[in-house]
Amino acid sequence: MNKETATLLEEHFDTAFAAPDGVAKLRELILTLAMQGRLVEQDPNDPPASELLKEIEAEKQRLIKEKKIKKPKLLPLIKLEEVPYKVPQGWEWVRLGNIGIINPRNDVNDSTKAGFVPMPLVSNGYSEKHQFEERLWREIKKGYTHFADGDVGMAKITPCFENAKSCVFSGLPNGVGAGTTELHIFRNTFNSVVPRFLLYHLKNPHFISSAASNMTGSAGQKRIPTPYFTEQLFPLPPLPEQHRIVARIDQLMASCDALEKLHKEREEKRLAVHAAAIRGLLDASDGSAWHFIGQHFSELYTVKENVAELRKAILQLAVMGRLVPQDPNDPPAGELLKEIQAEKQRLIKEKKIKKPKPLPPIAPEEEPYEVPQGWAWVRLGNIGIINPRNDADDLIKAGFVPMPMVPGGYSEKHQFKERPWSEIKKGYTHFADGDVGMAKITPCFENAKSCVFSGLPNGIGAGTTELHIFRNTLNSVVPRFLLYYLKNPHYISKVAPNMTGSAGQKRVPTPYFTEQLFPLPSLPEQDRIVARIDQLMALCDSLEQQIDAASGKQTELLNAVMAQV
Repeated sequence: MNKETATLLEEHFDTAFAAPDGVAKLRELILTLAMQGRLVEQDPNDPPASELLKEIEAEKQRLIKEKKIKKPKLLPLIKLEEVPYKVPQGWEWVRLGNIGIINPRNDVNDSTKAGFVPMPLVSNGYSEKHQFEERLWREIKKGYTHFADGDVGMAKITPCFENAKSCVFSGLPNGVGAGTTELHIFRNTFNSVVPRFLLYHLKNPHFISSAASNMTGSAGQKRIPTPYFTEQLFPLPPLPEQHRIVARIDQLMASCDALEKLHKEREEKRLAVHAAAIRGLLDASDGSAWHFIGQHFSELYTVKENVAELRKAILQLAVMGRLVPQDPNDPPAGELLKEIQAEKQRLIKEKKIKKPKPLPPIAPEEEPYEVPQGWAWVRLGNIGIINPRNDADDLIKAGFVPMPMVPGGYSEKHQFKERPWSEIKKGYTHFADGDVGMAKITPCFENAKSCVFSGLPNGIGAGTTELHIFRNTLNSVVPRFLLYYLKNPHYISKVAPNMTGSAGQKRVPTPYFTEQLFPLPSLPEQDRIVARIDQLMALCDSLEQQIDAASGKQTELLNAVMAQV
């Protein structure tokens, strides 16, 4: 590598630090430069790789003559069009099967202690470590892959191969081992390579992405074929240069490790400071936490994790009555409850709704927190109709909404398919414009799949049976205020332990939803709260867009720098 390349690489560690996945890209660049012969300078005093190949061939013939190895099958000559790039003078393109033994077998006494290495004990990524379990050789010699100290092992099955599960075996009991059959092994019988130089080649994302397209087998069981691994092209430098390259890679990877550690510590500190501020928002009402967040807004909101926590805090403050000031001119929720009760009695008398079963009164110990003066704790079943049924003509058009059309997270928009009411009125959940729907089954509930239905054909619809519906028949709530309550991660985390059913089929029971406690403000305050939530959620959207834009610019800068290298 020339001095200009070296300077660029070292100068822009800070660029890699700032960019998303910058350090990972920097590691990839380091290995790519290493395999191209551009990471260290060539030494004219090094014997060329062509001399090394002569020594390999001489050693191979000696071992064949002494019957220590079998005569290998001839591999195809390397064609010019196969060579992916030009290597420096003194290097040679070779096939792995010509410079070592692929997938060898050990000849060991049955009573010898050896190392057993299943796939979980092989490290992935840029880690080189492996572990082993001590076993007697007789227990593991059959039905497993063989290896020994100094051998290079590479996972051949997906996704282990793509995850760069590979290592140089070392420290095995008596220097030998066996393990998972999902490894390819390279034995350096002819002393052709520095094992860790080959290992870095196999861990290079460029090699992995190129080889992955040549895997064979069915989905989830794809493997690197033995012939492909055996005939794999490999750039072979002189042995002294291999040592220098490995030393330089180690040095630069240590710098990457330090960068990652610093980045992690900085992000953990940022998250911890923000978490403390959010706790202050939720625990104190003096506004000091808002003041702190305002003072340090630009530093705190450069990562999406903090924006996500801010969204949670906004919704929690909203339902605690601390997002907007109370207006003494608002009628208290007690008056609203009287109106709800009067409307309920009128509809019962007119036989428009059935008389509901009385729900248990709310005990003081049930209330999770104190609400402002003028608010009231109520049960959802007392202020609306739970899981109603529609009465509509069979011939009219209606909206059909399966679960995939119900939005998750903080999104509120739903979709529908137009169907005749006669096709969907039976066997499905009913709803209408203005109803609030909430997924009741895992993981849809935990993913906050919920919405206020609107724009349905003729104002009605039906759909997935895995919804609970709240109908605002008594005009007790602003539907989107209730929706924000149901999307609140604090609410979801509290309800989740009360789901019933088997794993993967757990649901929020109808009685639990019906008796769910809900903090009820006056209707004017509900409107003000929803408007403020909308304003702050729009701010969060803007913050996330700014983070994406900044990340994009950092990535562009890093790519431009790497293009120079």
